[in-house]
Amino acid sequence: MVLLELKNIGRRFGHIVALKGIDFTLEDGEVLALLGDNGAGKSTLIKVITGVYPPSEGDMYFEDEVIRFNSPQDARDLGIETVYQDLALVPSMSIARNFYLGRELVKQVGPFTLCDQAAMDTGAASALGEIGIHIRNAGESVARLSGGERQSIAIARALHFGSRVLILDEPTSALSVGETRKVLGYITAAKEKGIGVIFITHNISHVFEVADRATILSHGEKVGDFPICDVTQDDIAAMVMGQGIPEHLLIPCPNHSKRQ
Repeated sequence: MVLLELKNIGRRFGHIVALKGIDFTLEDGEVLALLGDNGAGKSTLIKVITGVYPPSEGDMYFEDEVIRFNSPQDARDLGIETVYQDLALVPSMSIARNFYLGRELVKQVGPFTLCDQAAMDTGAASALGEIGIHIRNAGESVARLSGGERQSIAIARALHFGSRVLILDEPTSALSVGETRKVLGYITAAKEKGIGVIFITHNISHVFEVADRATILSHGEKVGDFPICDVTQDDIAAMVMGQGIPEHLLIPCPNHSKRQ
C-alpha cells in the first residue's frame, strides 16, 4: 500500500528553485534509497516531508489523505520520524533523557510536575533492548558513547516513536564496519515491521544491501525511480554524477516487484 505520496512538489526560496516537479512515493514495508550528489535537493525534500518547509506547489498525501504540515510536530504526530546526520542528541544528557527528548515522562509531586527519571530509564532500556541494543546504564551520559552507539540510540528512538515512516540521513557515515552492519540491520528490522524507510546515503553498496527501490535527484529535479533489481551500482553512480539515465533503463520493464 502506498503510505506517502508527493505529486508535483516544488520548493522555492525567493528566486532560487530548490525542488521542481517532484513525484515521489513510499510504500509501507519498503526501503527507498534517496540518492543524489551534494546540492541535488535531498535535504530540502526531506524537510518538506517532515514539515520544516511547506511546499511552494504540489500536494502531499498520507494513506491517500491530503496532508498539510504546519510544523515538524505535525509530521511526528503522523508517525514520521527522522534521524539527521547530527543525530539531534545532547551529549551532556543521559541516554534516557535523549531517548525521551521532547516527550519526557513526568510525575506529579504535590503541586509540582517533575521528570520521572526512573520511568524514563526503565522505558529507554526496554525499548532499546527490543531492537537488540543492550546498554550498560540508561543514566549514562551520551558523551561517553561511541559514534556507532550514538547512532544506535538515535535510530532506536526514531523506530520507537515513528510508527509509520523512518527517515535516515547518512546513518552509516563515519561508522566502523561493525557499527555499519548494525545500522543496516536496524533498517531491515524496520522494514520487517512494516515501516516505510527513506534511506539517504552516498554509499551505493549499502543501497544494494537493504533497499528495494532508488529515487535519484539532480539539481532539484527527479532523474528517475528504479527498482534495485533493475539497476547496477554503475547505473546508479552514473545517474548520481549527472550522466543521465543509462540507455538500457529507458526501455520499460512490465513486471517490477519489491525485493523480499
